[in-house]
Amino acid sequence: MTSGTTPASDRTASDRTAGVDLAGRTALVTGAGSGIGRACAAALAAAGARVHVVDMDARAAVSVAEEIGGHSHVVDLARADLIEGLPADIDILVNNAGLQHVAPLTEFPPDRFELIQRVMVHAPFLLLRRTLPHMRARGWGRIVNISSVHGLRASAFKAGYVTAKHALEGLSKVAALEGAPHGITSNCVNPGYVRTPLVEQQIAAQASAHGIDPERVVGEVMLSRSAIKRLIEPEEVAAVAVWLCGPHTGYLTGASIPLDGGWTGA
Repeated sequence: MTSGTTPASDRTASDRTAGVDLAGRTALVTGAGSGIGRACAAALAAAGARVHVVDMDARAAVSVAEEIGGHSHVVDLARADLIEGLPADIDILVNNAGLQHVAPLTEFPPDRFELIQRVMVHAPFLLLRRTLPHMRARGWGRIVNISSVHGLRASAFKAGYVTAKHALEGLSKVAALEGAPHGITSNCVNPGYVRTPLVEQQIAAQASAHGIDPERVVGEVMLSRSAIKRLIEPEEVAAVAVWLCGPHTGYLTGASIPLDGGWTGA
């Protein structure tokens, strides 16, 4: 590491939100109980936003909300009726919740495929329908969709996840076009492999499948197409999400911002 460089995980929340003042704004983050969602909720709160923490894990949602001074909502996003109970007066919507299943197409369980689409595509669609009227009325809004490098590239055995992330990319672009006349931007953030519980589970599964240790899984399997050979920290993704809500990004919309260590640059 270059001398004088501070790892992202060691920086304070205020460091990651420098120049972004979200006082008076209200944010809603899905999947905010851990990983990227938790980091986004913390960074938005540090920038001054009032944050609604949404997660299906009650303990995690309450813990994060208490930690950042936010409001917890225990919701299974696969259930459309529960989404209707979430607040609509939202200025910043972060669609982050997701799940993974790895299997060949011919063995991919249809019910699992459908569940992934409900949580990662249908729920963001319903949340946009619910929150866009408020954003339009205020003449300002920020939609940040936590997509993935898999929203831009495909990998074998991830039909559900890759399909959902590609769909989220399209939904984000439609929201960008419809929101532009009302001061609303919509963008995707496209990380590669992030150090989250979901990825840690994948590392263990891949290590078992390939008969190699976890360190080799990261370097030789997961990051084989990445120029930067390390996992991204959740705080690094959150910093970009908050930056998209800042004062200099009002002209940036309908974009997909790769945080993939050079994966898509090859």
